[in-house]
Amino acid sequence: MATLKGKTLFITGGSRGIGLAIALRAARDGANIVVAAKTSEPNPKLPGTIHTAATEIEAAGGKVLPLQVDIRDEGQIAAAMEKAASHFGGIDVLVNNASAISLTGTMQTSMKRFDLMFSVNVRGTFACSQAAIPYLKESDNPHILNLSPPLSMKPKWFKNHTAYTMAKYGMSMCVLGLADEFKAEGIAVNALWPRTAINTAAIAMLGGLVKPENCRKPEILADVAHIILTRKSRETSGNFFIDDEVLAEEGITDLSAYNIGAESELFEDLFID
Repeated sequence: MATLKGKTLFITGGSRGIGLAIALRAARDGANIVVAAKTSEPNPKLPGTIHTAATEIEAAGGKVLPLQVDIRDEGQIAAAMEKAASHFGGIDVLVNNASAISLTGTMQTSMKRFDLMFSVNVRGTFACSQAAIPYLKESDNPHILNLSPPLSMKPKWFKNHTAYTMAKYGMSMCVLGLADEFKAEGIAVNALWPRTAINTAAIAMLGGLVKPENCRKPEILADVAHIILTRKSRETSGNFFIDDEVLAEEGITDLSAYNIGAESELFEDLFID
C-alpha cells in the first residue's frame, strides 16, 4: 500500500480545515508534519491553533513541528523551511493550502481585502514554492500540491467576484508554470479542487449562502491528497485534479461517507464547469 511514512510535509494553513485534514491523513501513515500557520493563540472567530493541530497530529500517529508563519513574509517562510528541513532532515511535500476569500463584486471589494487575497493566495503560494524547491530537489518523490481550481476563461467565474477569481487562478497559474519549469528535476506540481463545497471555517464567512449540510467533509480532500502525494512525482505533474475524479480512478464511487447532508443537497463548488 502506498504510504507517506517518514515523509515530511510542509502544510500552509495547517491549523484547521482542509490543511489539518490533509495533515491528519498523512499522520496516520507516520509522516512528519510541519504545521505552518498564523494562529498560535486561540481566536474566538476561528477554530484551532498550530498547537491544537499539533496535538491532534501526534495523536493520529505523526511527528509534528508547529511553526507560526505569515506566508506574506518571505523572511518567515525561509526561516520556517530551514527549520523544518533541519528538524526532519529534509522536505518532501509542500501543500499550498493557505488562502483568503472574499466573494464580493468589484465595488464591494476594498483594496485592503484585494491585497490580502493576492498576498496570501498568489504571492504566498509563489514564495512558499520558491523557498521549498531547493529542499524538494533533494527528495526522492517531491510534490507541490496547491488547493486551487482548474483554469477557465469563462466570464461567469469572474463577473461576481473578479478579485477572488484572479487570486485563486494565480495559484493555479503557479501550477501551470512550475510543473513545466521543474519537470526535469522531477518535482511534481499539481492542483486539487473539490467538486462540492467543503465544510470549513470559510463557509461560515459566506453569510449563510452555503450551509454545512450542503457540503462534504474536508476528509475527502485529505484522502485524495494522499493518493496524489503517494504517486510517482515524475509521472504525476501539471494536473488540475477534481476530488471525485481521482477517487473514481481508484475505483471509489460511493462518496456518501463524506457527505454531511443528503447527496441531493450538495452545493457544487465554484470553478467547476
